[in-house]
Amino acid sequence: MYRGRLERDLNAWAAQGLIDPATAVRLLDEFDRRESAFSLGRVLVVIAALLLGGAVLLLIAANWEAIPRLWRLLGIVGLIWTAYGAAAWLRRRGAWRLSEAALVAGVLFFGGAIALVGQMYHLSGDATQAMLVWFGGAAVTALLFRSQAAATVSGFLAFAVAGVEWSDSFGIDDRLLLWWMPVMALVVIGLVRYTGAAQARHLAYLLMMGWVLILYGEHAAPATALAITGVGAACYLLASLPVSPLRPLAASAGAAPAFYAFLLLVIGLAILHFEIDSAGERLLLGVVTLSAALGGIALSGRDNGAVRYLAYAAFAAETLYLASETLGSILGTSGFFLISGLVVAAVAWLVIRLERRFSVHARTGEVRP
Repeated sequence: MYRGRLERDLNAWAAQGLIDPATAVRLLDEFDRRESAFSLGRVLVVIAALLLGGAVLLLIAANWEAIPRLWRLLGIVGLIWTAYGAAAWLRRRGAWRLSEAALVAGVLFFGGAIALVGQMYHLSGDATQAMLVWFGGAAVTALLFRSQAAATVSGFLAFAVAGVEWSDSFGIDDRLLLWWMPVMALVVIGLVRYTGAAQARHLAYLLMMGWVLILYGEHAAPATALAITGVGAACYLLASLPVSPLRPLAASAGAAPAFYAFLLLVIGLAILHFEIDSAGERLLLGVVTLSAALGGIALSGRDNGAVRYLAYAAFAAETLYLASETLGSILGTSGFFLISGLVVAAVAWLVIRLERRFSVHARTGEVRP
């Protein structure tokens, strides 16, 4: 998506005479040469590694009983070390894409080895423990090789650990998910910053969002929803306020920290709508929600499109909700649709005005908090 916007902007600037066409082409070529840029070839190489690794594991599993135990163990260890050795050799030769594919295959072989060796020696344990070991192996691989692909696989394995544990216990009574989900998210974020796998940070943030929802599911109460709202507001202010000491750190990670913090705030406010019954408290909550949406637009509207559109959606949804709770009950269905249409038109007018102001500030170079 970013490349498409960049290409359109460069073409527009070249057409306006701000830069010459040759410079636009060179800038786009420089972006395409970056490791973080999207490459269909890199994606296909990783998919091929996954398919080949799965084929090898299935072939071994199909003939598992016919292979002597010693040869089974040597074969599994040999596959893992062959994949990692090939990755190191390819890295030294500068073949980074093939090296990343070999590392993905090595992580896959390691996961298969956990299952096959556990079955062969009848090792005690459950699926969650096996998945945790697999996650740890992938994280160590990403750390040792500084591999973006292994860091991304670690993010997906973190979801697999949470999914296996949740399906086994249907809750967090044993407190395993309560501790391991945020720990795994922090590990993935650390790997993202170390390896430069920028897109994988979304996996860590989504894992934390899931953890918050699980916590609320286990402790459904207004106090829990209020705590979620407060934590989301605090995190968003720390990531967005110009005077915040953590803003440079959050800005170095792009728009994601501010967006997911604001999303947590919106989730907390949405949950509070279901927890509060009295009309006065709902009206107060509506004012707080509208203020939060306007605050998000004011702080991040110009520089963070994700926060801006989420704030627009929250503002419009809350306005319609307040209309349904007040005017809708008085005027009836047809009157509610009329009022809703007028409210949406007013919100659209406000959004258009704000977009124009942001556009003017961007052209003049003016920055407002």
